[in-house]
Order: sequence, then C-alpha cells, then structure tokens
Amino acid sequence: MPFEGPSTSLQNLSVAMMDENVEQAKSIITKWDPYATTFAKVTSLFSESRSEAQQFLKSVKDLQRAMDFFSNHHSSSHKLHQAQNLMQLAMKRLEKEFYQILSSNRDHLDPESVSARSSTSGYEGDAGSNDEIQLASESINEVEVFSTLVMSDLRSIADCMISAGYTKECIKIYKILRKSIVDEALYNLGIQRLTSSQIRKMEWEVVELKIKSWLNAVNIAVKSLFLGERIVCDNVFTSEFIRESCFSEITKGGAIHLFQFPESVAECHKSPEKIFKMLDLYDAISELWPHIDIIFSFESLSIVRSRAQNSLIKLGNTIRTMLSEFESAIQNDSSKSPVPRGGLHPRTRYVMNYLSFLTDYRGILPDIMADWRLPENTSLPESYFQNPNPNDHPSSALSVRLAWIILMLLCKLDNSANLYKDLALAYLFLANNLQYVMEKVQNSNLRYLLGKDWVSKHKVTVNQNSANYVRIGWSKVISAIPEDSTETTMSIKEVKHCFNNFNSAFDLAYKTQSSWVVTDKKLREEIKVSIAKKIMPAYQAFYGKHRSLLRTVKYMDSPVRFAPNDLGNYLSDLFYDSGASGSASTSAAAASSSS
Repeated sequence: MPFEGPSTSLQNLSVAMMDENVEQAKSIITKWDPYATTFAKVTSLFSESRSEAQQFLKSVKDLQRAMDFFSNHHSSSHKLHQAQNLMQLAMKRLEKEFYQILSSNRDHLDPESVSARSSTSGYEGDAGSNDEIQLASESINEVEVFSTLVMSDLRSIADCMISAGYTKECIKIYKILRKSIVDEALYNLGIQRLTSSQIRKMEWEVVELKIKSWLNAVNIAVKSLFLGERIVCDNVFTSEFIRESCFSEITKGGAIHLFQFPESVAECHKSPEKIFKMLDLYDAISELWPHIDIIFSFESLSIVRSRAQNSLIKLGNTIRTMLSEFESAIQNDSSKSPVPRGGLHPRTRYVMNYLSFLTDYRGILPDIMADWRLPENTSLPESYFQNPNPNDHPSSALSVRLAWIILMLLCKLDNSANLYKDLALAYLFLANNLQYVMEKVQNSNLRYLLGKDWVSKHKVTVNQNSANYVRIGWSKVISAIPEDSTETTMSIKEVKHCFNNFNSAFDLAYKTQSSWVVTDKKLREEIKVSIAKKIMPAYQAFYGKHRSLLRTVKYMDSPVRFAPNDLGNYLSDLFYDSGASGSASTSAAAASSSS
C-alpha cells in the first residue's frame, strides 16, 4: 500500500466532506424540486416546516462551499456538475418561495401597516439620520411577530440567493411585486399624473377638489406608505446597495408624481384669492420635509428630495406674487362713492378677513417672507409699530409687512371718508371701519404679530373718531341748552325759545342720523352713552327747572316735546342695521303723550 502524506490525506478528507455535503443537499433539494412532485409544486416549504426550511438554506450554503472546493481543486469532477445542477434546482425553489411569501403576505407586509406598527419606536422623522428607520423596524410586540417572521424568512432567502450569485433573480421578483403594491396604494389615495398644461385647463373648482384630495393623501403616502416600504426593504436586504436599488425603483416614480402636483399648481394659479390653497400645499410639504429627507436619503432618490424642495420654492414664489397683487389691489382701489350710512367699506371686510385667515399660517409665513422686503421708499411711521426693523427676526418681517398692509388700508379709508359731505358721518365711517380692523386684529392671530401696543394705539384713534362724530353731529343739540340756564333766571319767552331750538335741533339730528349705522355692538353702545352724557344731564336739569314755569301760563301751546326719558328712547333707536330697531315706535308715542 503506497504511503500517503499528510496533505494527501487532508485533501481526501476534504473531498469526502464535500461529497457528503452534495449528497445531503441532494436529498432535501430534490425533495422540494418544484417540478418533481405535485406536493412540492403546490406546497410552501417555509409554511410546511420552518425547521426544514432552515435545513434547506443550510444545505444550499454547504452546496456552495462544495462547488467552490470542486471548482478550485477538481474542476473536471462530475461532482461539480452535479452540484451546479442541484444549485439551479435550489434557486428555482427559493425563487418560488420568495414569490409566494411576498404575494401571500401582502396584508402583513402592507407598507402602511408596517409603518404604523413601527411608530412605537418613537421614530418621528426629525433626527436626521437613517438610524431612525432601522430603529423603527426593530420595535416589535406580539401583534407584530408574524410580519417580523415573514420579513425574516424573506431576508434568509434573499441572503441565500444573493450569496449564491442569484441577485438579479431575487431583486427582480421583489421589485415587481412591491412596486405593484406601492403603485396600487398611490392610485387608491387618488394620486394622479397631471401635467401643468392639464391643470391649467381645469376650472378652479376642479383644481380645488384635487388639492383637497392631495392634501389628504400626502401625509399617508409619506409617513405610512413610503416609510413602511423603506422599513420592509431594509429588513429584507442586508446590502445597502441592493436596498437602495430596490427602494429607488419601487418608489421613485410615484414619489416624483406626488410632489410634481403642487409644483404644477403653483405655476398655473396665481390670483390672490387662491393663496390659502397654496399655503395649505406649502404647509403640508414643509411639515413633511424632515420625513422626506430621511426616507428618500439615498443618493439615487435625490430627485425626489429636489422635487419636494422645488415645490416649496415655487409655492413660496407664487405666494409672494399673490401677496404683491393683493397689496396692489388695495393701493389701486379708487372707489368714488361713499359707503351708504357710514357703514363698513367692502374693502375693509375683504382685507381684514384676508389678513386674519393669512395669519393662521404664521408658522410658515416667516420662512416665505424672510427675504421679501417692503417696496422701495416705503417705511412705517416710527410711532405706528413697535419694532419697525424687519431684519431683527423673520417674524418681524411678517409683522411689519402686515402692519404696512393695514396702514395702506387705513390710508384708503381716510380717502373714502373725504367723499362724505357730512363731516359727522365721515367720522362715524372712520370709527366703524377702524373698530372692525381692531376687532379683527384682536380676534385673530394678528394680535400676536402686531402686539398689544398696536391695538391700544388704534383703540385711541377709534375713540377720537367717535368723539369727533358726537361733537360735530350733535353740536347744535348740545348748544341749544345754554350752559348757565339752570343758574340764571329766564323769561317765559326765553325758555320757550330754548325748548323750540332744542326740539328743532334734536329733530334734525335724529332725522339725519336715524339711518346711520354702527356695526359693532360695543361701539354702538359706547357712542350712544357718549351722546347721552353730552345731552341728557343738561336737558334734564333745564327741563326740571323750567317746565313748571310754562304750566303757569294758561292757553299757551307747550313747547316741550321731549321728556328726558323720551330722549333716551330716541337715542337707543340709533345706529341699527336695517331690520334691527330699538324703540322708535314707542318713543314717538311717549313723546306725544308727555307733551
């Protein structure tokens, strides 16, 4: 018997081990040959026996080692050819298993469900690294066990196929199935592929409905659908390169179309009335940006991040354009007719409602308006605003801009007041409109941007306008009663003359002003009280002292037409809108009976 050296013995031992690996692999691989038996064709290995599935994967790895050995040391061995054939059978089986697990577990691997379950990890999308995605995928509980096992099986199969050189076959199956799931989900969310030309041809009402649908869909698409798909992908594949390839191909197209919509809308619609929908779109993307930046962090998906950023940029530009047109509309308004009855100017309602709704977006407006300065040669009076320097803070730029718009409105109101022939009515008009401006500021987010000092200063102006109205509108009534009438002795003729003067002045003032309005209830009562304080005490004192004197003269028609209470009834009837009344019907009867 020829002598064998240590190296020869070791090589023979290795050959024997590799032969044994091939034989053991042959046993289980041929059992699950998908073309050999009906049982193997219709039955899932991983569903039938997890322990046998693990044995199958181990056998494939052992077979791979045997192939490597024979390829290096016995390349012409029939064992190498046998191992190669077995490997092909094994890969067919694993391809089938990979496909079956993916397709039969769509519900357990649904991206939205996966992302919802993973939310217990505390992932919020704002930490700025890919670690959060991994943390989200690692957080499990009893409810998640099954889907976790499914992803574990897929990962085992993927690792086995990729190490055996069947990467292309593995990821092809994954991409096709998972892309169909994502595309179907986006379709169900109402995400459509619309071009700018298609949107431009639509009626605004139709565009509004599509914006509403998009706003409802985008949050789900980003924080549930795309996040969930990223988690599944990261759990199935070990290789970062393969993860990127799969996730990019599955989600890129849908994500691009998702963020192309707001960009297209921003290009097509720029009238000021549509600004709030643009702000809704901007707000949605801005809020989701941290999530977008993390979920689509792969370099191959930079186009998705760019599309979202471009949408923000174009929406911001459109919003600034809309605000410029809004400001121009205020500046160019040249109404030539006074508002009837001294009421609210339509411009006042429109501008202040617009601004109060605008400040609901005060979280994003400073970013949009950060680099947007007031027009050249434009500045606010130093006394008008507490901090007139918009460069101090981004929110200051917003505050100054809004204060300037309101100042433009007030200047236009001053011009409108000049259209009244009756100066008292002009002041009442100013009081009405400035009160409305001030109330809108106080009852909206404008109060946070303009501050308490702004409100206090304009309240003073409202009071000044009200006082000027009372002074001018009721001056003849007030002056009809001599200031010293209760201290001096007056003849019957003088008393009668005073009463007649008062009656005429009050009749004229009431007749003239009974159709005037004060729209704010509180201001209405304040003005009435102010008028009463100017008239009632002096008239009551005069009435009390001199009415008895007139009674001493028989057969003389009494000049007294108003008892003090009657005046209160008449005053209470002033300033109501049409359909609202105080006590005019009763006050006339009261005045008649008291006479």
